[in-house]
Amino acid sequence: MRRNGRARNYTTLRHTGEQVLSLVYGNGWPAELMYRVGLHRTFNVEQHQLVVPNHTGTGDAPARPLRIAFASDFHAGPITPARVIATACQALTQAQPDVLLLGGDFVSLDARHIDTLIEHLAPIPAPYGRFAVLGNHDLWADEQYIIRQLEAIGIRVLMNRNVQLAPPFAHVWICGLDDICEGTPDVTSAFAGAEGVRIVLMHAPQGLEDLPEQPFTLALCGHTHGGQIVLPNGKPVFIPPGKLNQKFLHGRFHVGPQQQSLLLVSRGIGCSTLPVRLFADPDILLCEMAFI
Repeated sequence: MRRNGRARNYTTLRHTGEQVLSLVYGNGWPAELMYRVGLHRTFNVEQHQLVVPNHTGTGDAPARPLRIAFASDFHAGPITPARVIATACQALTQAQPDVLLLGGDFVSLDARHIDTLIEHLAPIPAPYGRFAVLGNHDLWADEQYIIRQLEAIGIRVLMNRNVQLAPPFAHVWICGLDDICEGTPDVTSAFAGAEGVRIVLMHAPQGLEDLPEQPFTLALCGHTHGGQIVLPNGKPVFIPPGKLNQKFLHGRFHVGPQQQSLLLVSRGIGCSTLPVRLFADPDILLCEMAFI
């Protein structure tokens, strides 16, 4: 069963489970309760720096770094406290990024929850562009509705395509990949014509399996929630299926040939299935990319 879209694994059992969750969580009272008792309250802004060779072709590097803000896994709906989403979007606004990148899973249970989320996303400034990919939960819901709502507020959804930034960052391309779990990623299309610094935007670390021979500078993703519920000894209770999702649960990793590419994995903002986070605080990522 599939409400509207391309998801491969949206089964009758999953559909029934989502209906049950929608009834149980109602207007979001369990998420609000968990917030009040402190199980989804702490929020982190993680900062990263990256120095890369100049690819302008002129010998002159931009005078300042490119400031990138990344957020993922909002899971707007009754499983995520509305105040956590508001806090994350306020932090993104205060960061004043040049580029805003969003890694998918905008909603849980119903695509219509994007309507409240875009009210928070719309004011976030990013003079060189705001770009997104979709996650598995978006494809389980109604991807076309989500895309329309995002693009109506000026957030471009890059489904296996790329965009070149404006000067002085015209040597930088944002390359968006479709979700590897439920979509149809096409690396050739996503990288076509991107001849400079490639920033890969994808939903899950597992997306790296499509990139073994493709050079890129930086990849950003979420999906794992950092485990969402983690024991005091650091062991996550649940990790999404996929060897690379398990290997790159959260943080900063050097990947690719000669470990020359950087992968940043966010814990995301919201919750999936249970409205609880434990020892896996939500976060957004800020990355300054300097050119030499």
